[in-house]
Amino acid sequence: MSRISPVLLLFLFFFSKNTFSQSVPIILTERERAMAVDDILEDRIENLLPTLMRREGIDMWVIISREYNEDPVMKTMLPSTWLSARRRTVMVFFDPGAGKPLDKLAIARYDVGTLLKGEWDISSNPDQWDALAKVIKEKNPKKIALNFSKNYGHADGLTYNEHEEFLQKLPKDFHSKIVSAEKLAVGWLETRTEKEMVIYPMIARISHEIIEEAFSEKVIQPGITTIDDVVWFLRQRVTDLGLETWFHPTIDIQRADDQKFDHLRTFSKRPGNQVILPGDLLHCDFGITYLRLNTDQQQHAYILKPNETEVPDYLKKAFSTGNRLQDILVSQFKSGKTGNQILLDALAQAEKEGINGSIYTHPIGSHGHAAGPTIGLWDQQKGVKGPGDYPLYENTAYSIELNAAVKIDEWKKTIRIMLEEDGYFDKTGFRFINGRQKEIFVIPRLLGNVGK
Repeated sequence: MSRISPVLLLFLFFFSKNTFSQSVPIILTERERAMAVDDILEDRIENLLPTLMRREGIDMWVIISREYNEDPVMKTMLPSTWLSARRRTVMVFFDPGAGKPLDKLAIARYDVGTLLKGEWDISSNPDQWDALAKVIKEKNPKKIALNFSKNYGHADGLTYNEHEEFLQKLPKDFHSKIVSAEKLAVGWLETRTEKEMVIYPMIARISHEIIEEAFSEKVIQPGITTIDDVVWFLRQRVTDLGLETWFHPTIDIQRADDQKFDHLRTFSKRPGNQVILPGDLLHCDFGITYLRLNTDQQQHAYILKPNETEVPDYLKKAFSTGNRLQDILVSQFKSGKTGNQILLDALAQAEKEGINGSIYTHPIGSHGHAAGPTIGLWDQQKGVKGPGDYPLYENTAYSIELNAAVKIDEWKKTIRIMLEEDGYFDKTGFRFINGRQKEIFVIPRLLGNVGK
């Protein structure tokens, strides 16, 4: 079992003092964040990486990047004080076998963090490529994995020029050993460690609390506030907390009018000047980046009419349909099943239960739209070739993203309950990382009303 660092214990202590209803989460200082990031990274490289390399049968992984054009994998391996690669950064991981620790080298004149030893003696090898070739010849690996991939941009970080220069310097008899590092890179990116899962619930909770604050009368004044006002509150709140977001949030409205649901309109072409009114069903799509982990969440709120004290029953029933679709989907999570198999089995069960559902779930972690098994896209509900054929592994995280179309007679239209919550899959099964929304928020929140 990995030892939990003092910084992570401090992180947990802060949150143990913070109830979910509080609107100002405790955020670590920059120095504390750096300590946590480096502690987690060291654990991943020392304990996770050897397991993944042996699983994929790769004894050498070479990652090459130039400054400001970083390989997505390399970005996740840089120490906290490295905000980018330096000139050309080359990392080499070699498994000598027999259960020995990995050789962790940087073909550079200096060490990369505390783990990668600088292996470029410029006096004997003035050319960096020659220094890399020398290391490869000395190690004589069976396979040389490089980051090129058809299915995942995350694993396709080796640029054309770097690839060409590498081949020119690599002895010809080693060329046949070159293989794609796709599965190794995806495994590195998708696997969450014990230390990461200590802090991930807290990160998801911060994101939930920001949504809860946005969906309150502190931010929304019906008849005055527009959806763009709420969007920019979310952006500003993230900035004020010293956090980042990996995508621009969205807020949209469904109401008793003649507008039909359109996916593109909801997420990219909605009119930002729409004023929020009583009787509106609001929906948000929001996520943050903190300690190199990401969240992605979609939740709903209802604006009470003057004569109402709670969400109408027909909307409660529609929302429960969305929750049921979540249950159906996560019940299909089994090790070894592909994303496409999970998608089709879940949709088949939903159809049996009379649910008109659409599923577009994706891995999450080091990236928002992360590497791993794609479980549907909103415009590809029969399967996704390539990423959808990738199998489900344990110790991986997902944004359970989907919608249920429900006919509302009172509105004379069909609405979509669009939900997204972050979850985790391991040997014990699936769980939501910080719970999920089971009731629609109400605005204003009258005494006794509970929106979560």
